[in-house]
Amino acid sequence: MIKLLKLGVFAAAAVIIAGGIALINQKENSLSDDVYTLSKPEYPQMATYPNENNFINALGEFDSDGFQKVYSAWKESVQAQKQDDGYADGLTPFFTESIRQFLSLKKGENCAFSPLSVYMSLGMTAELTGGNSRQQILDLLNAENIDSLRKRANAIWNAHYHNDGATSIILASSVWLDSNIEFSQPVMDILAQNYYASSYAGVMGSDKLNQVFYQWLDEQTGGLLKNNAENIKLLDADTLMSLATTVLFQAKWDVEFNTDKTSSDTFHALSKDITCDFMHSIEDIYYWGDKFGAVSKKLENYGGTMWFILPDEGVAIEDLINDNQAMEFILSGGNWENQKRIIVNFALPKFDIFSQTDLSEGFKNMGVTDIFDGNIADFSPMLDNGANVENIFVSKAQHDVKVSIDEEGVTAATYTVMRMYGAPPPPEDEIDFILNRPFLFAIADDDGLPLFVGIVNYPK
Repeated sequence: MIKLLKLGVFAAAAVIIAGGIALINQKENSLSDDVYTLSKPEYPQMATYPNENNFINALGEFDSDGFQKVYSAWKESVQAQKQDDGYADGLTPFFTESIRQFLSLKKGENCAFSPLSVYMSLGMTAELTGGNSRQQILDLLNAENIDSLRKRANAIWNAHYHNDGATSIILASSVWLDSNIEFSQPVMDILAQNYYASSYAGVMGSDKLNQVFYQWLDEQTGGLLKNNAENIKLLDADTLMSLATTVLFQAKWDVEFNTDKTSSDTFHALSKDITCDFMHSIEDIYYWGDKFGAVSKKLENYGGTMWFILPDEGVAIEDLINDNQAMEFILSGGNWENQKRIIVNFALPKFDIFSQTDLSEGFKNMGVTDIFDGNIADFSPMLDNGANVENIFVSKAQHDVKVSIDEEGVTAATYTVMRMYGAPPPPEDEIDFILNRPFLFAIADDDGLPLFVGIVNYPK
């Protein structure tokens, strides 16, 4: 019997509410009459970021001691998520290759990609596979073995978990199973413990399972990708399993743009000029390379940094993606020799972009081929020893991303569905940095790892 296995990665900007106890395998733990929970992770508890206004009494006096107590609890919970130095060692090759591969596919269009989201999805796929199918994924992710991959994935998840009521950065995952097939409970437990993945079982193709699935997805993406996700029939009758991972991201600028300074101007897109709203600010560090200039904008409460990279005049976006120096800069986390403290008159168009990419060919180009061929794919580890299912393969891998920015901050969303079946230095004092033509962006965490990277060819 040929069965399709749908795997997915979803990412978005919003607040995830999750929790529960792992190792559940009873129909009494039902979400509806036909859908029940197999395994759920237990999320860390973070203290709420204190609102200073809540510590001012009717006389206008500030309760410094009370504020400091709550702030210290919050800071302690943030530090608890910090990982040992070196936890991200070995990720650069995958980031470099995947960013180039997938940003190069959308010539002339808006495009965005979440390297960490796809990394987690491939990691979970490695847990479900064996033999050469697993080895190809391990090679792409630069993991020595499955144990080292689990350790790194767990560290990545915890390093990025931030849910304090002010900033949201959350990687969430789920597995959706055909209740007529016996799956390996130990594998589901491994996914819960190391990848913080929930697993659910139900009748594939049923309205109830799809309803619960889309409800889960809507919660994880804050509704940002609702219209797009509902057009994808992830859980049809031919599906054996669907795997989804989400990245949740929402943060305010450390220093917001002044709305009074937002003004209409022209963006020179590839095929035509576009009138759009530009936000303005004064920044103080300019970065440059042989083919680009760049400016960063800090996000508050450990939200990381958003980078804006503008190709020099005459340099195409595609050339910049394939430029080694530009890629090194994107992954540098700001640790860059060519930088100068200077007055930067920064102008940035407000944008709200959506991008949809088929990852299948890209994965094949990067050496992950077996999982797409039902004759050689090995998905035996995910099945119970008594299960009799043959020719399991991935039939589709889709990655959707939504990124929005305005005067207050950044909202980003992405999901992937894998279905089985030479610039000179700046002047001395001041420079204008106006993003009025196609540019690159990257949203990086405090460790410099890229959560999202993309190309804005059209701001709207």
